[in-house]
Order: sequence, then structure tokens, then C-alpha cells
Amino acid sequence: MKIERFERFALAHLPTPIEPLNRLSAYLGGSEIWIKRDDCTGLALGGNKTRKLEYLLPDALAKGADTLVTIGGIQSNHTRQTAAAAARAGLHCVLVQERWVDWPNANYESVGNILLSRILGAKIEIVAGSVAAVSENLAAAAEHVRFRGGRPYVIPSGASDHPLGGLGYVWCAQEILQQGQENGLHFSAIVHATSSGSTQAGLVVGLIALGATCRVIGIEVDAAPEVVRSTVLKIARSTAELIGVGHEVSDNAIHVETGYAGKAYGIPSPQTVEAIRLVGRLEGILLDPVYEGKAMAGLIDMVRQRRFAPADKILFMHLGGIPALHAYGDLFATTGIESE
Repeated sequence: MKIERFERFALAHLPTPIEPLNRLSAYLGGSEIWIKRDDCTGLALGGNKTRKLEYLLPDALAKGADTLVTIGGIQSNHTRQTAAAAARAGLHCVLVQERWVDWPNANYESVGNILLSRILGAKIEIVAGSVAAVSENLAAAAEHVRFRGGRPYVIPSGASDHPLGGLGYVWCAQEILQQGQENGLHFSAIVHATSSGSTQAGLVVGLIALGATCRVIGIEVDAAPEVVRSTVLKIARSTAELIGVGHEVSDNAIHVETGYAGKAYGIPSPQTVEAIRLVGRLEGILLDPVYEGKAMAGLIDMVRQRRFAPADKILFMHLGGIPALHAYGDLFATTGIESE
């Protein structure tokens, strides 16, 4: 791979740990489940966007930008990490926070990720919008920065549909394989939440480039599987070309599992809540209701359906998002399921 030629701005605590989920594996009685703790990347409570921003920041600085401008939902993990990255690099930050989720919590717009972004010093613009629609608000925010004499660097939602957006998880694929070799682990599949696309795309391209046979399975969380799949494929192909893989990523390299997103993006299902409670009580690990809870619900169901062989080792990617739990506190107002 030619990824080493791309400059990185060190933000993350790497490598993130890989740990066995022994009690969850025993409870489900199927394949052996492990977890990659990318919730522990360190920047402002961590998450997967930190890896991506490590490659975008040098580009922003090289282009003379003084302001990072990006977009996400009210409880966006990406906007929170972008605000922190801007602070580390000495840049201003403008966040367009769109109302993507109709969630009946009076504190939804004042706690969790958006609270942390305010503490980190970002200028926040809350506007109407939809996760499924192309927004003009990001371009308008960048133009407003220019009008005031600033030099904006525009980052799309999730830091994904950007020429450098897939590089962070190409690097992560290499990290996973190295950790596996060091510990005698061979993973049959990597399972994670997929939405804006570059996490899955980067993992797929990285594993292909390194000749690994491990499948990457994205659990779609937007309730828009065809859009997500086409986005992942587009980013994967552009990333493969960028790092010189030498051949186009095929359609069948992209595995997107559906049926676990619930009614819409940001709306957790009963399966989501069950998965969050189960992993919390069995493993002491917190998951969020927007991404990780849905992805874990998918993995749990796939194991229960015996979609993997008993001898398989499955790696679940924990991509962060824990601050959003505070915006969904009413879901957990009671203790729910009995302790196992």
C-alpha cells in the first residue's frame, strides 16, 4: 500500500485494544466474539472519526485553512470530534447541526455530543434537515466564513465522502491484522455499524490491499440500505485508486446487512435497547442507541441464527458514540431486563 505517503496529524491513541467478549460469547453460545475498542481513540471521548480526521487535518493546514466547517445531526459524533480536532490544531470550527432525528426528549439539543462541542469552542448553527437529503447548509456555512474573511475547509458528514476519507480505516485494517498476528488471532469477519460509508470502505480496501480474506460486514443503521451500500462502494473504489491497489473493488466485496436500523436513523428499536443492556451487564461496555447498539443487535441476531461457524472468531468494531446516550436517557429510566 502507498498509504505511508499521506501525512497524518496525530490525534488518536493507537493502536486501540482488541479484547475478548467472553461472557457475551458464552451467553449466546455461538462463535467467539472479540471487540476492537475504537471508542478509546482518546480525542474528546473518542470514536472512529478521529482516525479519519488525522488525514484531513494536514490537508486543511496545507491549504491555509483557518476554520473547519462540517455537518451532522444534533447528536453527531463526527461534529464533536471535528470540534476537538480543530482545537488541537489551533483552528476555528463551525458546526452545522441539522435536526435529522425527531426524538421526544426535552434535553436532546443540550446534552451529549452537542454539549461537548460547545465546551470545545465550536460555533454551532442548528437548522432543519434530513439525513437522507442533500443539504445546502454546509456550503452556506462555508460561504459565511469566507464572507467574514476566514478560510474554510469543508468536511462532509462523517468525514466520509472526501478524497482522503477512507484512509483512516485503511490504516486500521493494517493495525487489526498486525494485532491478530501478534496474538495468534485470525478473524473470519469484522462487524460494525455503517452509515456515511468510509469506515467500511477503508476496512475493505485495506484488507484487499494486504491480501486478507476476512469479510467486512456493515450493519446498516440509516434504514436506507441501497443508499448506504452505493456510498460505501463509491468510497471504496476511490480509496483503492488513491492508494494504488491496482484493481477496482468489486460489488460483492461490499456486505451490508439490513433489518436492524429500526424505523429511521437515530431511532432505536427494542432490539437496540436489548443489545445495549446486554453488553453493558455482561461486559461492562457501553454502546450508543444510534450506531453501536444497532450494530450489536445485528451481530447478536446473526450469531443466534448461526450465520457464523462455531469455530469462527468475529471482531466487533466499537466506533464510539457513547455521549449520545445522555440524549436518550428516557430509554433507560428503568432497569429493564434482569441481570444475567
